[in-house]
Amino acid sequence: MVMVLSMASVRPTPSLVPDHDVTVHIVLDDFGRAGRAYRETDEERADLEIVIDHLLTGQFNKPLRVVAFNTSEGWARDISEDVAWEVVKRARDGGKRLAEGTHDFVAFHIGEDEAYRVESHLL
Repeated sequence: MVMVLSMASVRPTPSLVPDHDVTVHIVLDDFGRAGRAYRETDEERADLEIVIDHLLTGQFNKPLRVVAFNTSEGWARDISEDVAWEVVKRARDGGKRLAEGTHDFVAFHIGEDEAYRVESHLL
């Protein structure tokens, strides 16, 4: 006896390997006398958009670096300069001032002039 299965009756086997192919963004923050630490963040909130939003809204004390990594692809990068440029662009476009720590972050990574140009757009 030969059993014939239709394609509709074949169910794919779920993968035993979790899907972790995601790029994570973390911020090195300076807490003064308490030291420096990469800020803990929920996995769902470790994307670039949220990091940029947190920089624009002053959620960090004194951000020093932004590091992106993807363990599935096997890479990690300091993306601080790119993030600083994007923060400047969005602050200008939105007519927003930079929080003190974010101002220092921008000044360090792309120059004091760029940080002050954001402020001059508000005058």
